Amino acid sequence: MKRSILLVEDDSLMREFITDYFKKEQWDVHEAENGRVALDLFEQLSVDLVVLDIMMPEMDGWSVCRRIREKSDVPIIMITARSEDEDQLMGFELGADEYVTKPLSPRVLVARATALMKRTEGTVGREAETLLYGELSVNREAHTVTVAGQLVNLSPKEYDLLLFLIKHYGKVLAREYILNAVWGYDYLGDERTVDTHIKKLRAKLGDAGRLIATVIRSGYKFESEA
Repeated sequence: MKRSILLVEDDSLMREFITDYFKKEQWDVHEAENGRVALDLFEQLSVDLVVLDIMMPEMDGWSVCRRIREKSDVPIIMITARSEDEDQLMGFELGADEYVTKPLSPRVLVARATALMKRTEGTVGREAETLLYGELSVNREAHTVTVAGQLVNLSPKEYDLLLFLIKHYGKVLAREYILNAVWGYDYLGDERTVDTHIKKLRAKLGDAGRLIATVIRSGYKFESEA
């Protein structure tokens, strides 16, 4: 089955370059030259992934990401010419799953997109089982998370991190180890990304978030706190 992507990039040559690489890998590509067009297309289409440039006319990538996250947990990869850590943290706080800086390699971008989709679809290391921690339930076969029977919408990265926390309960691991395991060894962002995602997990899980906090305190004392 073909995957589909919404590519949002104001540079027409860059957009065409990236599109060609995705099409070579059998992706369906929908293109948008600015944020407003992207949101209009997102309302009309059903896409598996959004690749989103940050610096654009009409509406910037931050605003588009925020609007998409208000109604969808579709995986989002943000691309930008800026490499500052604060920009990357902003993207993750808004719900982005990956962050790629320019100049970028379209081949690497496609590879990251494919890996992200495999994690999202649960085709990497998926187990047909339900993990139960108090009122928190994680169904790895259906790829769903519930608290007291109520569905909780997590981004792909938040879901991966939650599984990692549960799997390694009771162990003492450094931020760097968690970052490498969940984000990958080629991730170039700040280690504080781990803290940001843990904070968002606690908020989304509500009362069950206290369980995650307990897991972290009892088994995830970061190096800076030891």
